[in-house]
Amino acid sequence: MTLLFEPYDLAGLPLANRIVMAPMTRARALDNIPDDQTALYYAQRANAGLIVSEGAPISKEGQGYLFNPSLYTKEQAEGWRKVTAAVHEKGGKIFAQLWHVGRVSHVFLQPDGGAPVSSTSTRAENSQAYAFGEDGKPQNVRTSTPRALQTDEIARVSHDFVAAARLAIEAGFDGIEIHGANGYIFEQFINGAVNDRTDRYGGSIENRLRFLLETVDAVCGAIGSNRVSVRISPFGRLNDMRPYADEAETWLSVARELDARKLAYVHLSDQITMGLEGIPADFPENFCRLYHGTLIAAGGFDRDTGEEALQKGHLSLIGIGRPFISNPDLVERLKNGWPLAEPDRETLYGQWGARGYTDYPTYQAERG
Repeated sequence: MTLLFEPYDLAGLPLANRIVMAPMTRARALDNIPDDQTALYYAQRANAGLIVSEGAPISKEGQGYLFNPSLYTKEQAEGWRKVTAAVHEKGGKIFAQLWHVGRVSHVFLQPDGGAPVSSTSTRAENSQAYAFGEDGKPQNVRTSTPRALQTDEIARVSHDFVAAARLAIEAGFDGIEIHGANGYIFEQFINGAVNDRTDRYGGSIENRLRFLLETVDAVCGAIGSNRVSVRISPFGRLNDMRPYADEAETWLSVARELDARKLAYVHLSDQITMGLEGIPADFPENFCRLYHGTLIAAGGFDRDTGEEALQKGHLSLIGIGRPFISNPDLVERLKNGWPLAEPDRETLYGQWGARGYTDYPTYQAERG
Protein backbone atom coordinates (compact mmCIF):
# COMPACT_ATOMS: atom_id res chain seq x y z
CA MET A 1 0.00 0.00 0.00
CA THR A 2 1.27 3.49 -0.90
CA LEU A 3 0.96 5.61 2.23
CA LEU A 4 1.95 8.95 0.67
CA PHE A 5 -1.41 9.41 -1.05
CA GLU A 6 -3.56 7.97 1.74
CA PRO A 7 -5.80 10.21 3.89
CA TYR A 8 -4.69 11.17 7.38
CA ASP A 9 -6.50 12.32 10.52
CA LEU A 10 -4.58 15.29 11.93
CA ALA A 11 -5.99 15.79 15.43
CA GLY A 12 -9.51 15.62 14.01
CA LEU A 13 -8.67 17.54 10.83
CA PRO A 14 -9.05 15.24 7.79
CA LEU A 15 -6.21 15.50 5.27
CA ALA A 16 -6.64 14.15 1.73
CA ASN A 17 -3.07 12.83 1.60
CA ARG A 18 0.15 12.81 3.62
CA ILE A 19 2.04 15.42 1.64
CA VAL A 20 2.58 18.75 3.38
CA MET A 21 3.51 21.91 1.52
CA ALA A 22 6.33 23.14 3.74
CA PRO A 23 6.58 26.85 4.64
CA MET A 24 8.55 28.93 2.14
CA THR A 25 9.25 32.64 2.28
CA ARG A 26 8.34 34.33 -1.01
CA ALA A 27 8.58 38.04 -0.05
CA ARG A 28 5.68 39.11 -2.27
CA ALA A 29 3.56 41.22 0.08
CA LEU A 30 4.36 44.84 -0.70
CA ASP A 31 2.69 46.23 2.43
CA ASN A 32 3.07 43.04 4.48
CA ILE A 33 -0.57 42.27 3.68
CA PRO A 34 -1.57 39.18 1.66
CA ASP A 35 -3.36 40.09 -1.56
CA ASP A 36 -5.30 38.38 -4.35
CA GLN A 37 -2.10 36.95 -5.82
CA THR A 38 -1.27 35.41 -2.44
CA ALA A 39 -4.69 33.81 -2.31
CA LEU A 40 -4.31 32.44 -5.84
CA TYR A 41 -0.82 31.10 -5.10
CA TYR A 42 -1.99 29.04 -2.13
CA ALA A 43 -5.25 27.94 -3.75
CA GLN A 44 -3.33 26.57 -6.74
CA ARG A 45 -1.43 24.32 -4.30
CA ALA A 46 -4.41 23.14 -2.26
CA ASN A 47 -3.86 19.61 -3.59
CA ALA A 48 -1.41 19.18 -0.70
CA GLY A 49 -2.87 17.33 2.26
CA LEU A 50 -1.82 20.30 4.38
CA ILE A 51 -0.32 23.68 3.51
CA VAL A 52 1.86 25.45 6.06
CA SER A 53 2.02 29.11 5.14
CA GLU A 54 5.20 31.08 4.71
CA GLY A 55 6.42 32.54 7.99
CA ALA A 56 4.12 35.36 9.11
CA PRO A 57 5.86 37.79 11.49
CA ILE A 58 3.88 38.24 14.71
CA SER A 59 5.05 41.84 15.16
CA LYS A 60 7.17 44.46 13.45
CA GLU A 61 9.88 43.52 15.98
CA GLY A 62 9.70 39.93 14.73
CA GLN A 63 10.41 40.82 11.10
CA GLY A 64 13.76 40.11 9.48
CA TYR A 65 12.87 40.34 5.81
CA LEU A 66 10.97 42.80 3.65
CA PHE A 67 7.61 41.99 2.09
CA ASN A 68 6.58 39.15 4.42
CA PRO A 69 2.79 38.84 4.75
CA SER A 70 2.44 39.37 8.49
CA LEU A 71 -0.18 38.59 11.12
CA TYR A 72 -0.46 41.25 13.80
CA THR A 73 -3.04 43.71 12.43
CA LYS A 74 -6.68 43.38 11.44
CA GLU A 75 -5.78 44.41 7.87
CA GLN A 76 -3.25 41.60 7.60
CA ALA A 77 -5.75 39.11 9.02
CA GLU A 78 -8.31 40.21 6.43
CA GLY A 79 -5.75 39.58 3.71
CA TRP A 80 -5.10 36.11 5.07
CA ARG A 81 -8.86 35.49 5.22
CA LYS A 82 -8.88 35.66 1.41
CA VAL A 83 -6.12 33.05 1.37
CA THR A 84 -7.80 30.59 3.73
CA ALA A 85 -11.14 30.96 1.94
CA ALA A 86 -9.51 30.25 -1.42
CA VAL A 87 -7.70 27.18 -0.06
CA HIS A 88 -10.81 25.82 1.64
CA GLU A 89 -12.87 26.36 -1.52
CA LYS A 90 -10.44 24.00 -3.25
CA GLY A 91 -10.83 21.44 -0.45
CA GLY A 92 -7.44 22.15 1.13
CA LYS A 93 -6.28 22.68 4.71
CA ILE A 94 -3.87 25.37 5.86
CA PHE A 95 -1.92 26.26 9.02
CA ALA A 96 -0.29 29.66 9.58
CA GLN A 97 3.38 29.62 10.52
CA LEU A 98 3.97 32.25 13.21
CA TRP A 99 7.43 33.79 13.14
CA HIS A 100 9.75 35.99 15.16
CA VAL A 101 13.28 36.13 13.77
CA GLY A 102 14.95 37.47 16.91
CA ARG A 103 18.45 38.69 16.10
CA VAL A 104 18.26 37.72 12.40
CA SER A 105 17.11 41.23 11.52
CA HIS A 106 18.34 44.73 10.79
CA VAL A 107 17.67 48.05 12.50
CA PHE A 108 15.94 49.29 9.33
CA LEU A 109 13.18 46.73 9.88
CA GLN A 110 12.76 47.35 13.61
CA PRO A 111 10.36 49.73 15.38
CA ASP A 112 11.96 53.18 15.58
CA GLY A 113 15.20 51.77 14.18
CA GLY A 114 15.98 49.93 17.41
CA ALA A 115 18.20 46.90 17.87
CA PRO A 116 16.71 43.46 17.16
CA VAL A 117 15.98 41.40 20.27
CA SER A 118 17.33 38.00 21.22
CA SER A 119 18.48 35.81 24.09
CA THR A 120 21.86 37.47 23.72
CA SER A 121 23.57 40.68 22.66
CA THR A 122 25.93 38.76 20.33
CA ARG A 123 25.48 39.33 16.59
CA ALA A 124 24.64 36.36 14.35
CA GLU A 125 27.74 35.83 12.21
CA ASN A 126 27.46 34.87 8.54
CA SER A 127 23.74 35.70 8.65
CA GLN A 128 21.68 38.11 6.62
CA ALA A 129 18.44 40.02 6.80
CA TYR A 130 16.57 41.32 3.75
CA ALA A 131 16.18 45.08 3.96
CA PHE A 132 16.74 48.26 1.97
CA GLY A 133 20.43 48.94 1.40
CA GLU A 134 22.18 52.30 1.31
CA ASP A 135 21.15 52.62 -2.34
CA GLY A 136 17.50 52.29 -1.35
CA LYS A 137 17.05 48.93 -3.07
CA PRO A 138 15.93 45.68 -1.39
CA GLN A 139 18.91 43.44 -0.76
CA ASN A 140 20.54 41.06 1.67
CA VAL A 141 22.31 42.95 4.45
CA ARG A 142 24.38 41.88 7.40
CA THR A 143 22.30 41.41 10.53
CA SER A 144 22.48 44.13 13.17
CA THR A 145 23.84 43.67 16.69
CA PRO A 146 20.92 42.64 18.92
CA ARG A 147 20.07 43.43 22.49
CA ALA A 148 19.22 40.72 25.00
CA LEU A 149 15.59 40.78 26.10
CA GLN A 150 15.10 41.73 29.73
CA THR A 151 13.57 38.94 31.79
CA ASP A 152 10.27 40.77 32.17
CA GLU A 153 10.05 41.43 28.41
CA ILE A 154 9.92 37.79 27.39
CA ALA A 155 6.28 37.35 28.38
CA ARG A 156 5.44 40.22 26.00
CA VAL A 157 6.85 38.25 23.07
CA SER A 158 4.86 35.17 24.12
CA HIS A 159 1.73 37.35 24.24
CA ASP A 160 2.47 38.53 20.69
CA PHE A 161 2.39 34.88 19.58
CA VAL A 162 -0.93 34.40 21.36
CA ALA A 163 -2.41 37.49 19.69
CA ALA A 164 -1.21 36.31 16.27
CA ALA A 165 -2.63 32.83 16.88
CA ARG A 166 -6.02 34.29 17.71
CA LEU A 167 -5.90 36.43 14.58
CA ALA A 168 -4.99 33.34 12.55
CA ILE A 169 -8.05 31.44 13.74
CA GLU A 170 -10.24 34.49 13.11
CA ALA A 171 -8.77 34.62 9.59
CA GLY A 172 -9.88 31.03 8.94
CA PHE A 173 -6.66 29.07 9.39
CA ASP A 174 -7.13 25.47 10.50
CA GLY A 175 -4.30 25.86 13.00
CA ILE A 176 -0.91 27.46 13.57
CA GLU A 177 2.72 26.38 13.50
CA ILE A 178 5.13 28.09 15.91
CA HIS A 179 8.43 28.63 14.07
CA GLY A 180 11.04 27.31 16.49
CA ALA A 181 13.56 26.32 13.81
CA ASN A 182 16.40 27.64 11.66
CA GLY A 183 18.15 29.85 14.19
CA TYR A 184 15.27 32.24 14.87
CA ILE A 185 14.20 33.53 18.28
CA PHE A 186 13.25 30.29 20.03
CA GLU A 187 16.37 28.49 18.91
CA GLN A 188 18.42 31.48 20.04
CA PHE A 189 17.18 30.61 23.53
CA ILE A 190 17.41 26.82 23.13
CA ASN A 191 20.98 26.76 21.79
CA GLY A 192 23.43 26.49 24.67
CA ALA A 193 26.27 28.04 22.68
CA VAL A 194 24.23 31.16 21.83
CA ASN A 195 22.18 31.65 24.98
CA ASP A 196 24.50 33.33 27.49
CA ARG A 197 21.81 34.39 29.96
CA THR A 198 22.06 34.03 33.72
CA ASP A 199 18.34 34.40 34.52
CA ARG A 200 15.64 31.72 34.51
CA TYR A 201 15.79 31.60 30.68
CA GLY A 202 19.46 30.61 30.48
CA GLY A 203 21.87 27.92 31.65
CA SER A 204 20.16 24.56 32.14
CA ILE A 205 18.14 22.72 29.51
CA GLU A 206 14.98 23.41 31.48
CA ASN A 207 15.70 27.13 31.51
CA ARG A 208 16.65 27.31 27.82
CA LEU A 209 13.39 25.58 26.84
CA ARG A 210 11.27 27.76 29.12
CA PHE A 211 10.50 30.49 26.58
CA LEU A 212 9.35 28.05 23.91
CA LEU A 213 7.25 25.98 26.30
CA GLU A 214 5.66 29.00 27.99
CA THR A 215 4.70 30.29 24.56
CA VAL A 216 3.33 26.93 23.43
CA ASP A 217 1.27 26.64 26.61
CA ALA A 218 -0.10 30.17 26.25
CA VAL A 219 -1.07 29.60 22.60
CA CYS A 220 -2.66 26.22 23.43
CA GLY A 221 -4.67 27.92 26.16
CA ALA A 222 -5.90 30.48 23.65
CA ILE A 223 -6.87 28.32 20.66
CA GLY A 224 -6.63 24.67 21.80
CA SER A 225 -3.66 22.29 21.58
CA ASN A 226 -5.19 20.40 18.64
CA ARG A 227 -4.66 23.54 16.55
CA VAL A 228 -1.07 24.17 17.66
CA SER A 229 2.14 22.75 16.22
CA VAL A 230 5.85 23.49 16.48
CA ARG A 231 8.64 23.43 13.92
CA ILE A 232 12.19 22.71 15.12
CA SER A 233 15.54 22.05 13.43
CA PRO A 234 17.53 19.72 15.70
CA PHE A 235 21.30 20.03 15.20
CA GLY A 236 20.68 22.89 12.76
CA ARG A 237 23.47 25.36 12.01
CA LEU A 238 21.59 28.02 10.07
CA ASN A 239 21.97 31.62 11.28
CA ASP A 240 24.99 30.97 13.46
CA MET A 241 23.58 28.13 15.53
CA ARG A 242 26.62 26.38 17.01
CA PRO A 243 27.19 22.93 18.52
CA TYR A 244 27.00 22.66 22.31
CA ALA A 245 27.70 19.99 24.91
CA ASP A 246 24.19 18.76 25.76
CA GLU A 247 22.71 19.22 22.27
CA ALA A 248 21.26 15.72 21.83
CA GLU A 249 19.85 15.72 25.35
CA THR A 250 18.28 19.13 24.71
CA TRP A 251 16.37 17.98 21.65
CA LEU A 252 15.19 14.81 23.33
CA SER A 253 13.93 16.97 26.20
CA VAL A 254 12.01 18.98 23.59
CA ALA A 255 10.47 15.71 22.36
CA ARG A 256 9.40 14.75 25.87
CA GLU A 257 7.92 18.16 26.66
CA LEU A 258 6.02 18.52 23.39
CA ASP A 259 4.63 15.00 23.70
CA ALA A 260 3.03 15.98 27.00
CA ARG A 261 1.19 18.85 25.34
CA LYS A 262 -0.77 16.75 22.79
CA LEU A 263 -0.17 19.10 19.87
CA ALA A 264 -1.46 18.77 16.30
CA TYR A 265 2.07 17.87 15.18
CA VAL A 266 5.79 18.51 15.47
CA HIS A 267 7.65 19.47 12.28
CA LEU A 268 11.35 18.64 11.86
CA SER A 269 13.26 20.91 9.49
CA ASP A 270 16.32 19.16 8.06
CA GLN A 271 18.80 21.70 6.71
CA ILE A 272 20.55 19.27 4.39
CA THR A 273 18.79 20.92 1.42
CA MET A 274 20.44 24.22 2.42
CA GLY A 275 23.89 22.69 2.05
CA LEU A 276 24.29 22.26 5.79
CA GLU A 277 24.74 19.21 7.96
CA GLY A 278 21.50 17.25 8.20
CA ILE A 279 19.67 15.68 11.13
CA PRO A 280 21.49 12.49 12.22
CA ALA A 281 19.97 9.42 10.58
CA ASP A 282 18.94 7.82 13.88
CA PHE A 283 17.43 10.96 15.37
CA PRO A 284 13.78 10.59 14.18
CA GLU A 285 13.65 7.11 15.72
CA ASN A 286 15.14 8.39 18.98
CA PHE A 287 12.79 11.38 18.94
CA CYS A 288 9.80 9.06 18.50
CA ARG A 289 10.71 7.09 21.60
CA LEU A 290 9.70 10.19 23.55
CA TYR A 291 7.30 11.96 21.21
CA HIS A 292 4.31 9.85 20.14
CA GLY A 293 2.20 12.32 18.19
CA THR A 294 2.10 13.27 14.53
CA LEU A 295 5.60 13.93 13.22
CA ILE A 296 6.43 15.72 9.97
CA ALA A 297 9.88 16.06 8.46
CA ALA A 298 10.98 18.21 5.53
CA GLY A 299 14.36 17.95 3.85
CA GLY A 300 14.63 17.04 0.19
CA PHE A 301 12.02 14.28 -0.01
CA ASP A 302 10.71 13.01 -3.33
CA ARG A 303 8.05 10.36 -3.97
CA ASP A 304 10.34 7.38 -3.30
CA THR A 305 12.19 8.70 -0.27
CA GLY A 306 8.99 10.11 1.19
CA GLU A 307 7.22 6.78 0.86
CA GLU A 308 10.21 4.96 2.32
CA ALA A 309 10.21 7.29 5.34
CA LEU A 310 6.50 6.73 5.95
CA GLN A 311 6.88 2.96 5.68
CA LYS A 312 9.57 3.00 8.40
CA GLY A 313 6.91 4.32 10.73
CA HIS A 314 8.71 7.23 12.40
CA LEU A 315 7.12 9.96 10.28
CA SER A 316 3.40 10.53 9.80
CA LEU A 317 3.52 13.19 7.06
CA ILE A 318 6.14 14.30 4.54
CA GLY A 319 6.98 17.97 4.05
CA ILE A 320 8.02 19.10 0.58
CA GLY A 321 9.06 22.65 -0.17
CA ARG A 322 10.64 24.02 -3.33
CA PRO A 323 9.01 21.60 -5.84
CA PHE A 324 5.65 23.13 -4.90
CA ILE A 325 6.81 26.52 -6.21
CA SER A 326 6.99 25.46 -9.84
CA ASN A 327 4.54 22.55 -9.64
CA PRO A 328 1.20 23.77 -8.30
CA ASP A 329 -0.19 20.30 -9.05
CA LEU A 330 2.70 18.55 -7.29
CA VAL A 331 0.61 15.82 -5.66
CA GLU A 332 -0.89 14.80 -9.00
CA ARG A 333 2.54 14.85 -10.65
CA LEU A 334 4.01 12.62 -7.96
CA LYS A 335 1.06 10.26 -7.96
CA ASN A 336 1.12 9.82 -11.74
CA GLY A 337 4.89 9.87 -12.22
CA TRP A 338 4.70 13.03 -14.32
CA PRO A 339 7.91 15.09 -14.70
CA LEU A 340 8.51 18.05 -12.41
CA ALA A 341 9.14 21.60 -13.63
CA GLU A 342 12.16 23.50 -12.27
CA PRO A 343 11.60 26.86 -10.55
CA ASP A 344 12.92 30.14 -11.88
CA ARG A 345 15.51 30.98 -9.21
CA GLU A 346 15.56 34.67 -10.12
CA THR A 347 11.94 35.07 -9.05
CA LEU A 348 11.96 33.01 -5.84
CA TYR A 349 11.82 36.17 -3.72
CA GLY A 350 10.75 39.76 -4.19
CA GLN A 351 8.37 41.88 -6.19
CA TRP A 352 7.89 40.08 -9.51
CA GLY A 353 4.11 40.12 -9.69
CA ALA A 354 2.66 36.90 -11.05
CA ARG A 355 5.96 35.90 -12.65
CA GLY A 356 7.45 32.91 -10.91
CA TYR A 357 4.56 32.95 -8.45
CA THR A 358 1.16 32.15 -9.92
CA ASP A 359 2.10 31.65 -13.59
CA TYR A 360 3.43 28.08 -13.35
CA PRO A 361 1.06 25.79 -15.31
CA THR A 362 -0.17 22.38 -14.23
CA TYR A 363 1.19 19.42 -16.16
CA GLN A 364 -2.08 18.86 -17.99
CA ALA A 365 -2.44 22.55 -18.89
CA GLU A 366 1.12 22.56 -20.19
CA ARG A 367 0.36 19.64 -22.45
CA GLY A 368 -2.67 21.45 -23.79
